Amino acid sequence: MKELFQHAATTDGVTVRVAVNYLPEQSHPEAGKWFWVYHIRIENASHEPLRLHSRHWRITDGRGMVNHVDGEGVVGEQPLLAPGQSHDYVSGCPLTTAFGSMEGFYTFQRADGAPFEVRIPFFPLSAPETAEGRSQR
Repeated sequence: MKELFQHAATTDGVTVRVAVNYLPEQSHPEAGKWFWVYHIRIENASHEPLRLHSRHWRITDGRGMVNHVDGEGVVGEQPLLAPGQSHDYVSGCPLTTAFGSMEGFYTFQRADGAPFEVRIPFFPLSAPETAEGRSQR
């Protein structure tokens, strides 16, 4: 599992794993556009069913500019995870710099309706070096 997912965080029995990859075919450094795709796996190791209600992302670019993104569910879904179940999804992040980072949290609801936050681990976004030997920034 560690080979695929480079980053992980666990909160109250829920583990969030992240794998991130730079996509050169969707990036245009000459136009100041870089793009990453990230794969998230959410694992419920608690003893109760949990529904993912909402997400909050903190996306920071290479200039230190921070963008907060809030929304319901993930990619249009609010999955219900029974104990032992997991949910996977893939999404992407464009930046106007060759590097940055993402982190955040999901808000889940317990069976009794009580909300709680689950941390999404910090992960860097970094474009590879160019053929000239320096990063495209």
